[in-house]
Amino acid sequence: MSITRRQALGGLAGMAVLPASGGFAQAALPTSPVAINVVDVAGNLALTQKAIENYRQAKPELVSSITFTKAPAPELPGKIKAQQAAGRLDIDLVLTGTDALSAGLEQDLWVKLLPDDTGSLPKLEEIYLEPAARMLTLGKDHGVVVTYYPSGPLLEYMPEKVKTVPATAEELLGWAKENPNRFLYARPANSGPGRTFLMGLPYLLGDADPKDPVKGWDKTWAYLKELHKYIEYYPTGTGALMKELGEGTRDLTVTTTGWDINPRVLGVVPKEAKVAALKGFHWVADAHYMCVPKGVSDEKLAVLKDLMAFLLTPEQQAFTYDEGYFYPGPAVKGVTLDMAPQASKDAIAEFGREEYADLIANNPIELPLEPAAMVTAFRIWDEQVAAVAK
Repeated sequence: MSITRRQALGGLAGMAVLPASGGFAQAALPTSPVAINVVDVAGNLALTQKAIENYRQAKPELVSSITFTKAPAPELPGKIKAQQAAGRLDIDLVLTGTDALSAGLEQDLWVKLLPDDTGSLPKLEEIYLEPAARMLTLGKDHGVVVTYYPSGPLLEYMPEKVKTVPATAEELLGWAKENPNRFLYARPANSGPGRTFLMGLPYLLGDADPKDPVKGWDKTWAYLKELHKYIEYYPTGTGALMKELGEGTRDLTVTTTGWDINPRVLGVVPKEAKVAALKGFHWVADAHYMCVPKGVSDEKLAVLKDLMAFLLTPEQQAFTYDEGYFYPGPAVKGVTLDMAPQASKDAIAEFGREEYADLIANNPIELPLEPAAMVTAFRIWDEQVAAVAK
């Protein structure tokens, strides 16, 4: 596994004409196996690909082959919309974070999955961890949570370079001013740590309404505009940012539990990198979702629901510990690290952090913005922060 494996590579598989969906309630499993095309815009395959391949092996009567493709989250909604308009959809299942989920909801791209009248899916509210059950609400019945983690925002730094670690948001701004171009974060629309930082600031700064980026984020937007003066540029993905931290081009960044652990496992960031939480921080949870574009055939819809149910079993959820990429990872109850593959146990034993258990237990866990508000926040950041000349 490598960071590059998780970055969007773009490009989609060959085109195929599919009939319009009639909905899951009328769907029946196919009488012969179907080929499934999966597109990942969240790095989720690092957590679920093994389990998805397990499904293909377990259900050869339903699935003939599964193709895996990666794409950048900001580009996928437009691509799906164009394929739907042309009646030539070649994507069956999308694995996405809240970014493309939100954009797809705004553009009405996804099939409605819930409530599930067919009984193909488990009773999600009964099996999910409590924060994962709350994350499900952001899917607006069109996305099913497959993995969850408390996320961030956390600071990550190289201890030999950052002798006095910022303890508050104000001290972080002061550090950036004193050390121009040594602090960096990635574009929120295409970075989990970037958007977690964006959505975590209203809690750190005591803004009027952390859920309303238009009317309730006066302090946040003012802070980010000031911070902008001391940031050289914004990488378009977290992988590029972590590479800069590892190479010493930057000394301090924002991170999440997974983006702290996994790049150190992979050697992209030195093992000795440290993390810190700012005073008064709230976790802003994150999740990956399974979404189905409108236009997928009814028989494939039935298979995809069966696949979703399979991926939510404790045995398959145990694979989501991975090498700490989305730490912890499982969305369902009762999935412990001792159930995970040995490689996962070894990686987390060596590169995990003891302080995470305490931080997760003793700090509030908030939901991200609602989908429409998140799209708005991304637009405001792009137009009023990143685009401003220095």
